[in-house]
This record gives sequence, structure tokens and C-alpha cells, in this order.
Amino acid sequence: MTETPNGRFCWGELLTTDPETAADFYAAVIGWGTREWEGSETPYSVWMNGEMPVGGFMRLPPEVAATGAPPHWLEYISTPDAEACAVKAENLGGKLLNLFDIPDVGRLAIIADPQGAVITAYQPSDATPGHDGPASIGEFSWHELATTDWEAAWAFYSELFGWREASRADMGEAGTYLEFHRGAHPLGGIFNRPPEMPLSAWLPYIRVPDAQVTAERVVERGGTILNGPMEVPGGDLIAQCKDPQGAIFAFHATAAE
Repeated sequence: MTETPNGRFCWGELLTTDPETAADFYAAVIGWGTREWEGSETPYSVWMNGEMPVGGFMRLPPEVAATGAPPHWLEYISTPDAEACAVKAENLGGKLLNLFDIPDVGRLAIIADPQGAVITAYQPSDATPGHDGPASIGEFSWHELATTDWEAAWAFYSELFGWREASRADMGEAGTYLEFHRGAHPLGGIFNRPPEMPLSAWLPYIRVPDAQVTAERVVERGGTILNGPMEVPGGDLIAQCKDPQGAIFAFHATAAE
């Protein structure tokens, strides 16, 4: 077994109110298949990008729904030691929400950052899912944090996972957009959320072959386009969307496609 990397976005998990409808939606829009996972008493399914698992989905737990949390995507970030990561996160101003083990899967620490965005620090029991190269079609390709204080959030995550700043862009009235990377691989961006966005949260982007076709499929299948498709610097096309149950996700197509 190779050493677990610190700071890799390695799994995307959808917590939804209707797993069956969600499976049909993402199959039609992204092209994912699904596979039932038998390792838990709680029904859990895996998103399959061809033969490669890229994430999972399950019904939004009642205790999570009771807090007022809507359907949402939860980002998993790898760590060699989930408990040590949780302790460090608390020392940096974050909050440990839960720490638990799943047999043959690993140890998970659910952590809220100082501005309230939630992630899972994941210590796998075997090889770490994902990879550190450019995303292929159907893989998560970008990870974007909308927060109340991008500088404080960046200080937290860069210290916790060892990410490095790649660049900063001035977005005018919208403020600064910081792009970060791990090694040579760009990972995502951080910015201050606008007033109309109620919560600090991570937004996963999925790479697709055609932005316009994907946008049409989102609408046809009962989802909503919140923004885009629009061109970003470099020529890529992106769009932010809401699935039929209300979970927000995004997609992107590269300039060459």
C-alpha cells in the first residue's frame, strides 16, 4: 500500500432526499453508472465513471436534515491520520463534528471550517481513491469554496492540507478569487460568497465533454441552471446547477472540447 497523500480531493458524496431520482438524473446528465455498496447497514451506492468509482450517494440522514441542512455534496479530502487532522483543525479554529471508523474503508473526520463549510478528512484503510493528474471526462475537476472570509479560510486549509497558492484574480466588486494547487496539480479556488448565498460551502465541478449539451440535459431532467454556461479565462466553459432535490453542483468542459 502506498502512503496516503495529504490534501487530495478523493471522493464526492451526495446526500439527497431521493437517491433513486438522483441516480437517474446524474446518469442522464453526467453519464455515471451506480453500484450498490454492501459494507454498511445504511443503504449506500457508488458513482461509477465507467469502471472507476468516483464518489457515492445516500439518503440525507434524518439527524442531518434536522439541522436544516438541504441535500448537498460533501467533499472528501485525504489525510494520513484523520484523528490528528481533526485535532489540528480544531487548533486552527475549526470544529470536529464526528470521528468514526468504517470497516475496510477507513477513518473519517467530519470537520467544519472556521467559516462553517463542512468537509470530510478521510484516512483510507487501503489505497487512496482518485489521482493527482488532470481530470478525465466524468471525474471531479475543480473544487470551489464560497466563504465569508477567504483569507482566513485559505489560512486554515493551506495549513491543514499543505495546499499552495497558485494565483489571485481581481473580480472587481466580487473581490478576490484565489486559485490553489497541490504539487503541480491545480485543485480549485476560494472566494467570498455573495450576500444571496446563505451558507459557506464547497462546490464540486465535474468534467463533461460538451457544456451546452450538459446544460440542456440538466433542464430536461428537472434540474436548474443557476449560472452559465459561461466562458472563463483560458477558454473553458462552466455552469453551476441545482439537481431536482436541490443539491448544488457544477460542470466544466475544457476549451479543446
